[in-house]
Amino acid sequence: MTVAVVRFGGSNCDRDAVRALEHLGIDAEIVWHRDGLTGDETGIVIPGGFSYGDYLRAGAMAARTPILDEVWAAAEAGTPVLGVCNGAQIGSEGGLTPGAFTTNESARFQCEPVHLRVENPDTPWTAAFEEGEIIEVPIAHGEGRFEITDDRLEELRTDDRVLFRYCDAEGDVTRAANPNGSKDNVAGVLGADDHVAVLMPHPERASLPDIGPTDGQGVLRAFE
Repeated sequence: MTVAVVRFGGSNCDRDAVRALEHLGIDAEIVWHRDGLTGDETGIVIPGGFSYGDYLRAGAMAARTPILDEVWAAAEAGTPVLGVCNGAQIGSEGGLTPGAFTTNESARFQCEPVHLRVENPDTPWTAAFEEGEIIEVPIAHGEGRFEITDDRLEELRTDDRVLFRYCDAEGDVTRAANPNGSKDNVAGVLGADDHVAVLMPHPERASLPDIGPTDGQGVLRAFE
């Protein structure tokens, strides 16, 4: 029983995800998207990268591959599913979560550490944190700006489906702390059920103590 880390052509964070999970004692393996899922997975990660070169839109082509139907079915059966960065784009394009991720307000690729405020601690992805806790996790994206209609955003707030928001080191959610122009500083959201989530920051890059902060471990512990 393992966590499947789905690899597409252009994925480049799949090995990072496997290593971060294994560091926590969680069995994980890379699954080539054409090989499909076995149905025995204890979790699924759609990792970061540039699937299909980000042609059309980031994540658009990968979201239309057959394995996404299998991911959908697994999610509906209760399997934890996490989309990170390009995986978040794939998840939103595939309808796993609401909203969309589009070009950064700066129109540049941005790679830097950011602070996130935990908005809803009552999910598998945030159970290791307290409400309002500030964590540090890196971003690395050119199309990470979260966009959603005002009415859908209000639904997310009402249903407590916003996981993380970009903030400063003191926890203040400000425009200056928003690295990409995301609406309402949203950095991560839940799908229809709390075992499905996407986020633009990379928890797998903040999980190994020998290379930096380990706040990302709390997110990945959802697969334990």
